[in-house]
Amino acid sequence: MSLLSRIDGSDIYFLDVKNKVDHRGGFCKIFQESWFTENFNFTPKECYFSTSNKNVLRGFHLQINESSQGKIVSCISGKVLDVVVDLRKSSKTYGKHFKIILSEKNGKHLFVPRGFAHGILGLDKENILHYACSNYRDSKSEVSIKWNDIELKINWGVKKPIISKKDKFALSFKEYKKIK
Repeated sequence: MSLLSRIDGSDIYFLDVKNKVDHRGGFCKIFQESWFTENFNFTPKECYFSTSNKNVLRGFHLQINESSQGKIVSCISGKVLDVVVDLRKSSKTYGKHFKIILSEKNGKHLFVPRGFAHGILGLDKENILHYACSNYRDSKSEVSIKWNDIELKINWGVKKPIISKKDKFALSFKEYKKIK
């Protein structure tokens, strides 16, 4: 595996992996410890699957402080708009967002380092994502930032997404900056 160049000068990377496909289907390795420990000091501690229907928007979510997580995000089925926001105050790209399409067809996998908020929008009828996270989930350290925050200026391409109660009452970016 080799890592592609950074996405728009950020610390976010596409994972360039080889999907072996033949008449039976495909097989793809998306993780090998040495790839990540040598480049990012990243070792997964938990893995998750999530399913989202079309127009379901999840995010922006992150864990803060010692519970902060890096993630490998893979779209196993369907197609999603994946959006990440750099929340590392010392970064050149602080407050900037990055949009990426992940899909079963394009086979792209994404590495998102600690300190980024993450959100997705389901674009197909059914979308399945796999997450490998570098830290354990800690509900006390979870923070949500409004998906449609004016300061972040993100065009999701949907006017009325389906969102959770948690995301309806998420913090504004301005409120987040006060706690962090």
